[in-house]
Parts: sequence; C-alpha cells; structure tokens
Amino acid sequence: MKSPRFTNLYSLEFSEIFHPREEKVPSTDQNYFGGSFKYGKINNFYQAKLAFGQQYVFGQKGNKNGIAVLGIYQGGFSLGLVKPYYIDVDNNGSQSIRYKGADTTAFLSDRILGASGMSKGWDKLTVKPGVFAKVGLRFDFDSYNETIKALEIGLSVDAYAKEIKQMVYQEPTRVFFQGHIGFVFGGRK
Repeated sequence: MKSPRFTNLYSLEFSEIFHPREEKVPSTDQNYFGGSFKYGKINNFYQAKLAFGQQYVFGQKGNKNGIAVLGIYQGGFSLGLVKPYYIDVDNNGSQSIRYKGADTTAFLSDRILGASGMSKGWDKLTVKPGVFAKVGLRFDFDSYNETIKALEIGLSVDAYAKEIKQMVYQEPTRVFFQGHIGFVFGGRK
C-alpha cells in the first residue's frame, strides 16, 4: 500500500485467446474417439502477461457489512505464444496434420477425424512480443477485512508487433480487445 487509497499491483497472467469464429464440430467418423475439432482453426493463441498497476479505493466499506468499490488499472508486457493446431485426417489410416498454406486441401476436407490434442505442436511454438493495458472495477463485499471476496469487471487491449493468424480465410490481427468478469478471493496480511 502506498497510501490508504492507493495500492501497487504486480501480476502474472496466462490465458488463451479464442477467435470469434471458432466453432467445435463433430467428426464425420463416429467411430473415432474424441472426434470433435474446430474447423478452419490454424493456431492456438496463448498469452503470458507480466503487469504493473495500481488500485484506487473509491469508497470504503464498514468492517462488518457494505461494499468497497475499487478502480484498477494495469499495463505491461505480453508474450504471445502461437502453437499450430493439429487435426487427425483419414488418409488410409489416421494421420496428424497442421495447416501449411492455402494448398492444404486435406486440412479443410470432409475426411477430418478430430483434433490431435494438446500435446501436438509445442515444438513449433513461436513467440510474439507485445504490450497490454487493462482497466476494471472491483466490488469487494466480504464481511471482514481478513479475507477477500470480490467481483471484478473490466476491459483490456493487447497489441503485438506482428499479426497473429488463428483461422483460415480470416484476416490476421495484431490488436485484441477483451472484456472480463472475474470472482476474486483470497486473504490479506
């Protein structure tokens, strides 16, 4: 705490960003175990964020009851982690493939069995550096000051040096706008 109203915040976040057009569809082969996949998906996009920010108390609560209203702003560095999305196709037996360009007809065919799983593609991971900013409101409604129970609502924007391609036939982007709602819980020292 810097003062009764201002507190410095440090955070480390890890998240996945989904493209708005992603849709899970079932496999054409009902005998294939785990046969769902995201048609046209090229890459999984993960973010690792290191942030500094501050929290400002707009209104304090009583020790027993009430709600404290806090404003939060943060900014920092973001590492975009782009991992290729692999699918299993029926090519005289199951074969795991990834998207390699517009000439990959098997990637968009009707012979797709399902997604290959999370373990595929980590050896082809690429890193995209970026920055982000985040603002939010927190409503702290815990009865006592020793614990934290709060609802947080906010917005953030992430910008990367290079464009991130997530889906076939969709424009890649380097700026991502997001909204979040979260439940915060923990303790105070």
